[in-house]
Amino acid sequence: MKKQLLELQEYLAKKNLDIAYISNPTDIQYFTGFYSEPVERILALLVFPDKDPFLFAPQLEVESAKKAGWDQDVFGYLDHEKPFDLIAGHIKDVTANPLHWGIEKDDLSVDKFEAIREQFPSADFPENLSRYMENAKLIKTDDEIKELIAAGKEADYAFSVAFNAIKEGRTEQDVVAEIEYAMMKKGVMHMSFDTIVQAGANAANPHGAAEKNPLKKNELILFDLGTIHNGYISDASRTVAFGKPDAKSLDIYKVDLEAQYAAMDAAKPGVTAAELDKIARDVITKAGYGEYFIHRLGHGMGQSEHEFPSIMEGNNMELKPGMCFSIEPGIYIPEVAGVRIEDCVYITDDGCEPFTHTSKELTYIN
Repeated sequence: MKKQLLELQEYLAKKNLDIAYISNPTDIQYFTGFYSEPVERILALLVFPDKDPFLFAPQLEVESAKKAGWDQDVFGYLDHEKPFDLIAGHIKDVTANPLHWGIEKDDLSVDKFEAIREQFPSADFPENLSRYMENAKLIKTDDEIKELIAAGKEADYAFSVAFNAIKEGRTEQDVVAEIEYAMMKKGVMHMSFDTIVQAGANAANPHGAAEKNPLKKNELILFDLGTIHNGYISDASRTVAFGKPDAKSLDIYKVDLEAQYAAMDAAKPGVTAAELDKIARDVITKAGYGEYFIHRLGHGMGQSEHEFPSIMEGNNMELKPGMCFSIEPGIYIPEVAGVRIEDCVYITDDGCEPFTHTSKELTYIN
């Protein structure tokens, strides 16, 4: 049994919990090696403090779960069957009346929670396992970091494709299509999130998307992309110059780069998340752009692009070796331009190392 599962079993025993119901697909992957997004179907991992766990999945996923390396029981169900009736039966085969449950309260939908409660009306649900999962995933192992380094190399390749795809008259969506086609030809079949390409003023929307917006000379172009490598992701942003942007755009870039470098240099054990956010934010504020930096400095990452912790004001968690997170200051001025420069990093004994190495000095593309 995987070390992660043994640790969860120990935690359940310590907390006097009879059962854990794991429903988040990425968390299931963390314990089993199997990932699937069930959509409207039911996928769950049931873990007990002193009995073997089992996986419950749609019948069409059972063989895939076994091939992924899961060596415990997998129980399937057909679409016309009532999944929670079956889950309850399998649970009762292990433990007749589990009273104290741990569930992922950040993930489990109300209808599924009510379906569990209907099967086990005497049960209580004292433990939010979402907090357990955050801490379990917080410090990455050496093997996990190797996977994240490999994903970072794929992101660097994607940036090289992206920069070569810039041509006047092409749309942002055209460039996205070229990036993702090139990655598929390389064997990367899934990006870690929807690839973002934003040109000129469109980049001032930090959560925008690629549009049918034609690329024009003398503008900045923002790229935000990542890949999935053996279940671990990359996530990085670069902004480049197409032609010769105006002085305001160039100044925004210069300030944002200074802020990103300052945070990268400061990231090390003992520094708090809030302190790191402030270091970058102070650079941008001093330059007069503080009101245009409208999000946290970074987020945790690993098997998904947004994990615990948040690198932001108010979070006094100290950084520790093995923590992995993004450093991504941004300046977004409506109707003018947007700049974001992002690397995900892992904390070492005396600093941090990025997963991506594409140059951050402003690249000019003609």
